[in-house]
Amino acid sequence: MALKLIVDPETDLILGAQALGEEGVDKRIDVIATAMAAGLTATDLMDLELSYAPQFASAKDPVNMLGYVNENRATGENAVQWHEVETLISEGWRLVDVRTEGEYTRGAIPGSELITLDELRDHVEDFRGHKVIVSCRVGQRGHTAASILAQHGIEVANLDGGYLTWQMGMAATTQPELVGAP
Repeated sequence: MALKLIVDPETDLILGAQALGEEGVDKRIDVIATAMAAGLTATDLMDLELSYAPQFASAKDPVNMLGYVNENRATGENAVQWHEVETLISEGWRLVDVRTEGEYTRGAIPGSELITLDELRDHVEDFRGHKVIVSCRVGQRGHTAASILAQHGIEVANLDGGYLTWQMGMAATTQPELVGAP
């Protein structure tokens, strides 16, 4: 499932949403449409109490996660879109993949370097004087990595949607055989 929330940055009101996927996409759009009709803000999505079954899903629904992402942006987390990566690398940004070694070997963005999230703190000094893009599978570990580096004064941006979004974007705009393995 991929979700996109459109928010007015001045009022925090939800202007719209898009969803792509299979199971559960309709539920998420229904929740967002209800939130819009009720005048809830994007930040309010973080605290919605939505039903779940612990054996099948986490306590925080993807709609809740949209609220968290919104708050991260509103409080200053920088983001990079999949189609900007190549240009930023050519401008001198370092692309650091914080996934596990196994994930990285199954496919990686060209020009990236692997430094797992668990190893990142040991390499903070290596990033001094560099602009860094962090990437993971979908963005959550990238957010953690961006927070760690930002706390150490490193200019950093998280790749929105991580490797999967980059891979889908590349597949949609190039020949599939040119894109890394799943």
